[in-house]
Amino acid sequence: IVQHAFFNFSTKGVLEEMRKATFKGGIHPPENKELSAHIPIEQVNSIKKVVIPFNQHFGAPIKPLVAVGDTVKRGQKIADSQDRMTVPLHASISGTVKKIEAHLLVNNMEGPAIFIESNDSNEEEFLPILDPFACSKDEAIARIREAGIIGIGGAGFPAYVKLAPPPDKPIEYVIANAAECEPYLTIDERTMEESPDDVVDGLTIAMHIVKAKHGIIGLEDNKQHLVPILEKAIERKNTSLGFDIKIVLLKTKYPQGGEKMLITAVTGREVPSGKLPMDVACVVSNVGTLKAISEAFRKGRTVVDTALTVSGRACSTPKNLFVPVGTVVQDLIGSVIEVKENEVCRIVMGGPMMGPAVPSAVVPLQKNTSGVLFLNADEAQHYAEGSCIRCGRCMRACSCRLSPALLNRALSINDLDEAVAIGVLDCIECGSCSFVCPAHIQLVQRFRIGKQRVRIKMQKEAQRATK
Repeated sequence: IVQHAFFNFSTKGVLEEMRKATFKGGIHPPENKELSAHIPIEQVNSIKKVVIPFNQHFGAPIKPLVAVGDTVKRGQKIADSQDRMTVPLHASISGTVKKIEAHLLVNNMEGPAIFIESNDSNEEEFLPILDPFACSKDEAIARIREAGIIGIGGAGFPAYVKLAPPPDKPIEYVIANAAECEPYLTIDERTMEESPDDVVDGLTIAMHIVKAKHGIIGLEDNKQHLVPILEKAIERKNTSLGFDIKIVLLKTKYPQGGEKMLITAVTGREVPSGKLPMDVACVVSNVGTLKAISEAFRKGRTVVDTALTVSGRACSTPKNLFVPVGTVVQDLIGSVIEVKENEVCRIVMGGPMMGPAVPSAVVPLQKNTSGVLFLNADEAQHYAEGSCIRCGRCMRACSCRLSPALLNRALSINDLDEAVAIGVLDCIECGSCSFVCPAHIQLVQRFRIGKQRVRIKMQKEAQRATK
């Protein structure tokens, strides 16, 4: 009896920790969120020119609706397409279209963009206000598309497509992704702290559109102080509408904010290989996306600003910002942020785990650019690759339950069929395996290239089959 009592006492903290929702695998890199977590979001209105990339979403390309020399208003639609997997693009400042040509983008490739120079006008052209609970589902879906809303926290998947699943895919849960598991980034945390009613409103609108019975806000426990703030926002919304919304506290772990990991953590369901969240009756939206949905109805706003964190130890003024879409990073330096230019070793667009490094600060911000990091030598350490020692750390860290070591071996001998069998196409490229590898093998980069090789092979095989 004494031993049993001692066991309960000594493991109480461990048991409480285990109750927090999570998934198998993952890592816990240094968070570095203290640099900007306490800093309120600043609206930047001083930008005089923008370079707005055409195709910022996951899907088919769009085409310009304006020409060089045209005058545009902030919020005006400037590019679109009739294809299903598209969203329109809107002018983020009022001014004159100076040129339409290719420019270096976040993905380190050149792509078409619209260059707009400010005319110092405050004119805006947004959408009329629309009651999301009085309009039809088709009208609601059309509004979300017309507002240009994409998945702000990830690959830029069109939000209206997520909220219009096929009739045979009923949705039970709408999950607000409030994990923000990438190190340094705090823009979602600040959004929830400063605009909790907008986030909860966007969640209820999404639930209403897909007729989901349950709403879940998945929040990592390093942001536990937001629980009472969100609970009060839920209470205010439920007073009039009565939605079933709860907060699920998650263990702080990367990549807790991955769609499939989050679904497993908060519902216990597992998205099968090659399937989507709707196949397990779930829709997942980032908190920034939900805020944008609320504003599209309540204020008629289109997506014209990027919400992001600027941080890193080579940045002397870390901040959370609302900046016009298409703002060139270089134009923020000196006027909005201060950078220790002699200490900058790497510039990363997004978080340090999945965000691409860019060669200079001349790239423009996109709708889904969640951060810009100026990293110094200590933060951007580079190691020479060694040989795999078969330690198994990558397997324990993999959130997709793959075997990165075996994948690396299959790709190194060009056995693409074996790589597919092991699961290369299921890799979410989170970088956990590379982070824990004692040999510093750049596994995620190899898998990214490997997936491209597999897709090219599949395309060639499909072409041969049709001949």
